[in-house]
Amino acid sequence: MTDQPHNPQAAAADDPTAAAPPLSAEEAQAEALNVTDTQAAPGTRGEPPVPEATPGEDVDSAEEAQAEEAPSAEPDYRDLYLRASAEMENLRKRARRDVGLAQDRGVGKLAKELLPAIDNLERALQAAESAEGHTDPPAEGAGGGRELTKGLRLVQSELIGALAKAGISVEDPKGQPFDPHRHEALAQAPTEGVEAGIVVEVYQPGYVLGETVLRAARVVVSG
Repeated sequence: MTDQPHNPQAAAADDPTAAAPPLSAEEAQAEALNVTDTQAAPGTRGEPPVPEATPGEDVDSAEEAQAEEAPSAEPDYRDLYLRASAEMENLRKRARRDVGLAQDRGVGKLAKELLPAIDNLERALQAAESAEGHTDPPAEGAGGGRELTKGLRLVQSELIGALAKAGISVEDPKGQPFDPHRHEALAQAPTEGVEAGIVVEVYQPGYVLGETVLRAARVVVSG
């Protein structure tokens, strides 16, 4: 039998049960690094690969996450308080104005109902005083009639005073320039020594409530 040269490495390759030759220190360190890199690499053990995101998507998602996590801005309570105070003050002013207008309308409506009675009282007193003036010598009981007329004049004065307390004043424009917004011209008569457009006679006095004309004065104007 021919002797074959003995090759340990070939024998180890042919025999799987044979022990591997020992590795040097450098080879052992390199082998350990390869094993570590293989375990850390993604997808080497059936793990799904991580998709790479584009730079634009990263910026948008980061901004959205920051917006969702950021707390809502705290309201300006001072500004809200000032606005509410101003609205409340305007509401009070409107309420006072509306109440004042309602009162004026009520007073004006009542005064318009009373004016005809006041006019009739004035006509009756004028007629009574005219009759008393023509009684000469005074007839029996005429003195009592004069006292009655004076008493009615006092009642009339008190009635006019009550209207004045409610803001209603009597307007007697004799000698004043004619105002078509406050006066009603019944006639125009040339008057010596008086320029045109002046009230020379008042047939019926007017009544005003502040700047509101309840009844225009009926007058005669110089021409």
